[in-house]
Formats: sequence, structure tokens, C-alpha cells
Amino acid sequence: MMIFNAFFTTGRIIFIIFFVFAFGALITWSYRKDIKSHNRHYKSTGKKVLLYGALIIAVFVAMRIIFGN
Repeated sequence: MMIFNAFFTTGRIIFIIFFVFAFGALITWSYRKDIKSHNRHYKSTGKKVLLYGALIIAVFVAMRIIFGN
């Protein structure tokens, strides 16, 4: 507990709480504002990201198997 008190003063804790709350509110507000645009311009983007992510992981695993550790 002593280490926790050395790094986080009361002012820092208040700033962290305020920052997390404000950042979350801003992200939520921005997403809700642009939701119609997201649906129109980014159809099936999640599937593409999942596919490319799996492809990158597969290539990495194959390289580890072929070339060893």
C-alpha cells in the first residue's frame, strides 16, 4: 500500500477519475452522433478486421513453426 501512496496523490486520483469519466462521455457522445455514418460507410468492416487479424496470426504461427523459436 505504501507504493500506491507514493505514486498516486489525492490530486492525481481526482484527475484520473475526472479524465476517465470525461473521456468515456466524449467517446459515447461521438459514437452516437456518427452512428448513421458508420452504418453507411463501414458495412461488414468487423468481418474484414477479423479475417485479416486471423490471417496475420496464422502467418505468425506458421513462421514460428517453420523457423523455430
